Amino acid sequence: MLIVAALAGFGFWWNQVGSAAPTPPELTPAPSNAEQSPPASNTATNKVLSSFTIGRQLELKTDISQQTNASITQYQVVMGDSLFAIAKQFNIKPETILYSNKDSLNDNPENIKPGMALTIPPVDGLLYTWQNGDTLQKVAGEFKAKVDDILNWPGNNLDLTDPQIKPGTEVMIPGGQRQLVDWSSFIPTISRGSTGAGTGTSNVGTANCSGGPVGSGFLWPTHGPHTLSGNDYGPTHLGIDITAVYVPIYASASGVVVLAGWSQYGYGNVIEIDHGNGYSTVYAHLSQLLVKVCDPVYGGQQIAVSGSTGNSTGPHLHFEVREGGANINPWSVLGQ
Repeated sequence: MLIVAALAGFGFWWNQVGSAAPTPPELTPAPSNAEQSPPASNTATNKVLSSFTIGRQLELKTDISQQTNASITQYQVVMGDSLFAIAKQFNIKPETILYSNKDSLNDNPENIKPGMALTIPPVDGLLYTWQNGDTLQKVAGEFKAKVDDILNWPGNNLDLTDPQIKPGTEVMIPGGQRQLVDWSSFIPTISRGSTGAGTGTSNVGTANCSGGPVGSGFLWPTHGPHTLSGNDYGPTHLGIDITAVYVPIYASASGVVVLAGWSQYGYGNVIEIDHGNGYSTVYAHLSQLLVKVCDPVYGGQQIAVSGSTGNSTGPHLHFEVREGGANINPWSVLGQ
């Protein structure tokens, strides 16, 4: 009897070894791409056109979380998008998107438009097209990156024993960076005139206006809610985009209007106020202007109606604060 039992036990063990073990629930393969749901958006349904690894055929992706580390995404901008929101969705910095979309964005976050296709690298850095005479050391030095990071990036598909890269090959430079266009000069900081002399407000001439009130403190240029609709202040964005859907826009402080009209650099209808104390403010994408150059204004006075003119994917207020002609973070002078 003991021998029979032992043989039966051995047969049971042998059958288990010789057959495939059942798949535990937690190891069940993930559903196919076609079964996955697209990422949610607070403003509109975002559209990922495709995702691909450098040098390989495009593969459709609809779920960002399922991408491999080496996948590069083609993303289609939809109404209400902003560069900062897209960057946050893909867990990268806004400048990373600017680096790899210079031809379409020209280093300006305000240049995104609905329907535009953006190249989204999988990590912070930039995409670079290899040129004749390039070496790993030269390219890494130019973009402040590490040779080993370029070599080991899986999407670059480099042979570590003989890393030859043909001219025309698109290469991911993890951690790479380049100089961005400084857009602050395209909307100059203008002084009101003789009364603005010596205040440090201007970095480009005067508007030849005289007199006018002087500002003291800053108010929000909109009534609530005081929330961002898109881009925040940062190295790639000179102001903040405030939620404002065709609503009154108010002077943040007393001063003199030194600019009121259309900008060809993406700002649309724009107003600038010299506050006569070294500060000026800029209000962009306006649908209607209610003041003109040299008009005196007072803090809280309506000067415009918000809109979506210029390069904008939806109505909002682009608001800048400048001190001595240089942009500063508006959050530093605005109360919550």
